[in-house]
Formats: sequence, structure tokens, C-alpha cells
Amino acid sequence: MTTTYAALLRGINVGGNKKVPMAELRTLLSGLGLGDVRTYLQSGQAVFSSGHGDEESLAAEIGAAIEKHFGFGVDVIVRDHAFLKAVADNCPFPAAELEGKQLHVTYFSGPVDEERYAGIDRDAQLPEEFRLGDRVLYLYVPDGLGRSKLAEQLAKPRVTKGLIATTRNWNTVVKLVEMTQA
Repeated sequence: MTTTYAALLRGINVGGNKKVPMAELRTLLSGLGLGDVRTYLQSGQAVFSSGHGDEESLAAEIGAAIEKHFGFGVDVIVRDHAFLKAVADNCPFPAAELEGKQLHVTYFSGPVDEERYAGIDRDAQLPEEFRLGDRVLYLYVPDGLGRSKLAEQLAKPRVTKGLIATTRNWNTVVKLVEMTQA
């Protein structure tokens, strides 16, 4: 049985660094035996099918292939359609009422708990807010991510220590659910 997955690549094609052309990425992933490879935008999303079934080893395999081909390391998180759909379905904020730039999801390589965020004064950040989910953090930033003081605090190494973390806006979250739907 094959499953459709999304690979989320962290930090590529940002400010001219770690350039990964999407056509080359599609070819590379197809060469790994992954099926129906498609990419979305230039910011590091690839959708593919595989009978492999292990997200962590798929992520490691894709990361190693990118490093070998492009000459630099890239953190990769792989998640299946069911997970991506659950993330969208369980959003604690009124996604339908917000612009895509106001709502973001940070995907983590492993579980996160409230303890990581104990040093952040949530009341001082209002109206910006965040909530935790299953290996994700939902972030509401009414003025967008670029101006967010809360996003700055959430990205600090003491908060993300030991995890791969990569953030996508709500439009991308929804598109990945659509693209991974069988």
C-alpha cells in the first residue's frame, strides 16, 4: 500500500541561500524511487507517494540525498496526509475568518509540551497567540509573521532545542492537505 506524504524542507531558497531548484528536487526525489512527485512554491514543499511507511527514515533519506546532490544539509520533516489533515482540522483559531498571513503552523520533528514555552509571557504578547497541537504549534499573528515579536521568541534556540522546526503559513497548510489527498 502506498501513502502520500509531504516533505517540508527547512530554510531553502531564502535570501539566495541554499538554492534548491524545484525541478531538480522533483528529479532527485523521483530518483529515490518516490512516486508522483510534485512541488509547491519555491519554499520547500514536495509531495510524493511511497510504500515505505516510515516518516523519519524517509526524511533522513531525502535529507541525505539533498546534501549529496546540492552540497549542503537541509532539515526535512515528512508527514502523511492523515497528519496534515488533522493539523488543519484541529486548528484552535478561526482559520476561515483569517488571512493566510495571519495564521501559521510550525511543524516539529517530535512532540512538544508547554514546558518549553514557560519563559514566554503570553499575556504580554497579545493579540498574538500560540497554541500547541500534536507535533505542531499554531501561531496567530494579526499583523503578519515579519512583524511578530512572539514569533521571534518562539524561534529562539532554547525553545526549539533538539527539534527540527519549520513554519508554513495557513495557505500552504491547506494546499498541502489538498495535494496529499489520495
